Amino acid sequence: MRKLTYFVAASIDGFIGDESGDGSAFMSFLDEEFLGFLTSEYPDTLPTQARPAFGLDGAPNKKFDTVIQGRGSYQVGLDADVTSPYGHLREYVATRSLTESPHPNVELIRDDVVGKIRELKAEDGELGIWLCGGAQVAGLLADEVDELVIKTYPIVFGGGMPMFGGRKCGLEQFALVENRTFGNGVIVRRYTRTA
Repeated sequence: MRKLTYFVAASIDGFIGDESGDGSAFMSFLDEEFLGFLTSEYPDTLPTQARPAFGLDGAPNKKFDTVIQGRGSYQVGLDADVTSPYGHLREYVATRSLTESPHPNVELIRDDVVGKIRELKAEDGELGIWLCGGAQVAGLLADEVDELVIKTYPIVFGGGMPMFGGRKCGLEQFALVENRTFGNGVIVRRYTRTA
């Protein structure tokens, strides 16, 4: 069975964006060392439009072949006139507000997001599914997340968009399997579900 990985940027206090959902403050930490890590370990998470700049144009996918994101996360690309931000992956957008896809590579999930993810996880294949965000979709899919990769940036929002959209979770346990610290203060922790 394929894994669903929530690969997400967060502040020290656990928010993926400020009160308005803006996470652009994280961009100031994309220095050479950290970008080197992202391009070597998680190249699939870089937008298709940025991949040539990192020598990844046409490179095979390493960890993921599918991405799912919510309407708010997808809107960031739309605002920049990018209708297929991850064209090197199969793209799904969970939305009730979009009535038709703005790009042939983007499939809209209007109902039963959990059912669709279970269907994708049951497919054959070595590569996984990347839960890109946002918070509301992560809250819906919290029980389906097999792996968490949290890029913790050394900033505090003091409030904002929580990682799982404020969902009240039961006791869910994950084991820390990797912990990397970078010179810019970013910490990347990878957890796998234990219960």
